[in-house]
Amino acid sequence: MRLLHSTDLALRVLMRLAVADAAAGESGAAPTTREVAADMAVQYTHAAKVVATLRRLGLVEARRGRGGGLSLTGAGRTASVGAVVRHFEGDGDVVECEGATPCPLNSGCRLRGALRHAQEAFYASLDPVTVEDIVASPTGPLLIGLARHRSGPNTS
Repeated sequence: MRLLHSTDLALRVLMRLAVADAAAGESGAAPTTREVAADMAVQYTHAAKVVATLRRLGLVEARRGRGGGLSLTGAGRTASVGAVVRHFEGDGDVVECEGATPCPLNSGCRLRGALRHAQEAFYASLDPVTVEDIVASPTGPLLIGLARHRSGPNTS
């Protein structure tokens, strides 16, 4: 199973924001969507769409203007990775059995059920994992390093 790019980015944005306080250091500035996109090496427009979805889910808060930026909500810190992945991946089957050209084995195939079971096992294994869990050392310090590198003296 391969995650959608938006799912991967959503998890990385949540991880980046989970360490934002430590990364901000003395400035105390919350990162903007543009800064998070740069940190994650993705296009701003794609990051903005993912951030908008995370806001609708109540996981991220965005403030505009001077002193604004993105921050993780309490719900975002304790969010289940499985729930986030489920939301971005959707409820679809791993394989498409009834699409434009339905599979001729559809009426008697056991593969679809086995794949659905495997998909649920995948999600179930991610359900107890929280955003806080996935930014524990050594990941958190790496994310802090990314943000500090970006905000160093050579950037404007």
